[in-house]
Amino acid sequence: MKTTGYHFQQKHILGIHHLSPDDIAFILRTADSFKEISTRTIKKVPTLRGRTIVNLFFEPSTRTRLSFEIAAKRMSADTFNVTASTSSATKGETLIDTARNIAAMKPDIIILRHSFSGAPELLTRYIDAAVINAGDGTHEHPSQSLLDMMTVQEHKGRLAGLKIAIIGDILHSRVAHSNILGFTRMGARVFVYGPATLIPRDLAELGATVCASLAEAVTEADVVMTLRIQKERQSDPLLPSLREYAQKYGVTRKVMDWARPDAIVMHPGPINRGVELMADVADGPRSVILDQVTNGVAVRMALLYLVMGNS
Repeated sequence: MKTTGYHFQQKHILGIHHLSPDDIAFILRTADSFKEISTRTIKKVPTLRGRTIVNLFFEPSTRTRLSFEIAAKRMSADTFNVTASTSSATKGETLIDTARNIAAMKPDIIILRHSFSGAPELLTRYIDAAVINAGDGTHEHPSQSLLDMMTVQEHKGRLAGLKIAIIGDILHSRVAHSNILGFTRMGARVFVYGPATLIPRDLAELGATVCASLAEAVTEADVVMTLRIQKERQSDPLLPSLREYAQKYGVTRKVMDWARPDAIVMHPGPINRGVELMADVADGPRSVILDQVTNGVAVRMALLYLVMGNS
C-alpha cells in the first residue's frame, strides 16, 4: 500500500504534539488509501501478517479498543487484549513491570490507554516495541484527533481556514487537547466554550479562542463538536447539575441555526443524549458521528502500518 514518497519517521504515536503538519497530512492520506478495504466483501489484506499487537487498556473503551483491534485484524496482525481487571495490576504490579513483561514476549506494537497523563511516553523509556497512545489521562488522544480531522476534510474538502467550535468539558478532555493542537496545526481556527470551571487557563497558548457565550462559539462555525461531562475525572462537582448544563451549554437545533448552513456536528462518544447534545441533532442530517467511527478504523490501520516502518 503506497501513498507518496514521503518518509514517515515516527516510531511511536504519543500525541499530536509530536506530529508535524506534513506528518498529519501523510497519515490522513494513508488512512484514506486504507478506507476502501473496509468496503470489500473480504475485509483483509496481508500487510501486517506475522506482526503481534497488544491492546493494553487500563480504562474502559468501546470505540477505540475495538477499532484498533479491527484495524489490526484487517491487516492480518495477531492481536491480544489486556484490560486492567484481567491484568496483574489488580495484584499490585506497576505499569512499567506489566509493560516490560509484555515486551519480553516480543510484541511489535503496544497500544496503551491509561488514566495517567504521560504513561505512553513513559513506556517508551523501558520497552523496544512501538507504542501508540490510545488516550492518556487528560493529556492527549491522537488517533481520535486524526480521525476527526479526516472526517472534517472529507466533508469540507479542507482543514485550513475552517472555524471549529468545541463545546463542553474542555478541562478533562484529552480529545479537546489533541484537536486544538491538530486543527490549529493544519490551519483551522478553534473556538471553545463551556462552564468556566471546565475551561483550562492555557488554551490561548495552544492556539484556541475561549468564548464568552455559546453563540460566540457557534456563530458561523463550519464544525460544531460537543464533549461529554467527564464526571469520573472530577473529585469535586464543578457544575450545579446536568439539567442546568443542558439548558445553558447543550447543542440543540436552535443552537445549530447560528452555525453555517452546511455546518457538521461531531462527537467523540460516548454521547450523553439530552445533556451536551440533543438526540434530534445527534441523529440529524448534519451529524457525521458515525462517519467518525468508520474513519477511526482507517486511521488506526494507517497508524499501525506507519509505525511498522512501512512508509
